[in-house]
Amino acid sequence: MTQSNALAAVRTKLDGVIIVEPLVHGDSRGWFYESFSKRKYEELGIKADFVQDNRSYSSQKGIIRGLHCQLEPYAQAKLITCTRGAILDVAVDIRKGSPTYMQWVSVELTAENKRQLFIPRGFLHGFLTLTDDVEVMYKTDNYYEPTADRSIRFDDPAFGIEWGIDTPQLSAKDSNAPLYEQSDVTFTY
Repeated sequence: MTQSNALAAVRTKLDGVIIVEPLVHGDSRGWFYESFSKRKYEELGIKADFVQDNRSYSSQKGIIRGLHCQLEPYAQAKLITCTRGAILDVAVDIRKGSPTYMQWVSVELTAENKRQLFIPRGFLHGFLTLTDDVEVMYKTDNYYEPTADRSIRFDDPAFGIEWGIDTPQLSAKDSNAPLYEQSDVTFTY
């Protein structure tokens, strides 16, 4: 593995959603990189005081987790990393008044490319496992609050997300999720 030139931030079409490409140091023994540095990430425009780390494991390719968010005042910004396997990570802007309201972006995060995706508050988040044996880690800037936890249908036609799969595996919670228009989820830009 060769060394990257610098920590980089790739801006997406959604204001505040940033793809982070870390500085990776590698040689014949393996590799090392900083998975988070508050100072360096703030320089990239990621300003979040993270308070909780979460991990999820998915055993099979074709699982969708999402679309998820938490209602105010428990909304969460997230910094997502795939540490095993590969995912298609998706963010949907649901901030009313935003120039990109109801638009989405996706990025492939893999253990190999070590990319991260920062998603600010006011977005839905979900991912599709692209391989078997997937582990995802993410930081949040607010604690999990079960009463504020919400799911929206992954295939809501209002968003038109191109997942690349017709019949994903879903949890009961995500299978029974409402369409966005039928939910109580609301954020303002």
